[in-house]
Amino acid sequence: MTRTILIVTALALAAGCTSAEDRVLFDGYYFPTKVRKVDGQRDHITIEVRDAARSIEGAREAGRYAAVSYCVGTYGSSDIQWIAGPDTLPERLRLVDGSLRLEGICPQ
Repeated sequence: MTRTILIVTALALAAGCTSAEDRVLFDGYYFPTKVRKVDGQRDHITIEVRDAARSIEGAREAGRYAAVSYCVGTYGSSDIQWIAGPDTLPERLRLVDGSLRLEGICPQ
């Protein structure tokens, strides 16, 4: 029984499931995010924030949060050099299929 619970918990974590009470809200909404490495480089990342149309401000902050979490967890610092970041002028933000795309480099 205990082994089954551990396996189910591990599978849920591996699938990226976030329980509703553990979700961080931005501007009142939950924004699913995905951080990806660029060309296999761990320090150069892109952040995709889905459902950005709900709130551009909320999506920006969700992207910042995801990037900082990644950089702190990987390099121990949140000092990100943004290429296209959450403080970019609204007219210069990259929206692709309803998702906000940010890009930055973590400090090494």
